[in-house]
Amino acid sequence: MLLHFLAMTTPQGEGGAQGGGGIMTFLPWIAIILIFYFLLIRPQAKRQKQHQQMLRQLRKGDKIVTSGGVHGVIVGIKENSNVLTVKIADKVRVEVERSSITRVILGDSEDDAKKSDLS
Repeated sequence: MLLHFLAMTTPQGEGGAQGGGGIMTFLPWIAIILIFYFLLIRPQAKRQKQHQQMLRQLRKGDKIVTSGGVHGVIVGIKENSNVLTVKIADKVRVEVERSSITRVILGDSEDDAKKSDLS
């Protein structure tokens, strides 16, 4: 079997086709890495940065949605902590981690619905 493998290889002294040489061998890998960077890594890092900025700007009265899908209004923020008090219904308040907030709802959806009904 070893003899069969040796017979398939070309001797180096014959000047046959050698390796592509240097950087040309790595050029496809470099292109793949660049494509992954611009299509996957960079956009994800940008979204993560925007999400962190949104979490830092949370204030009382903001309407939010948690990662569990719970809608509510921030009624309290504990000092030196990442815990928010969120009102989810009349006389129902829960404490959630700041990191569990997925988005802030802009505008009042009920008022927008009433305005669209009047139009």
